[in-house]
Amino acid sequence: MSELKDLIEYVSKHLVDMPDGVSVNEVVGEQTTVIELKVDKSDLGKVIGKQGRTARALRTILNAASTKLKKRSVLEIIE
Repeated sequence: MSELKDLIEYVSKHLVDMPDGVSVNEVVGEQTTVIELKVDKSDLGKVIGKQGRTARALRTILNAASTKLKKRSVLEIIE
């Protein structure tokens, strides 16, 4: 299991009201890893935040972690 996937899962579960509804999927490509985050419909707003601030913060954390691991990764929030 990937550290990046674990990181996003950990942070997301602590942001939402229904942590059981959080699922994180990792799609590894040749150059870039895509982390897909899926949450309960009622928690979607909490993960995105006002004007996408929370989503941007999650992407910043993911970017910092993947840079440290010398990888490229993208976060996709799936509705």
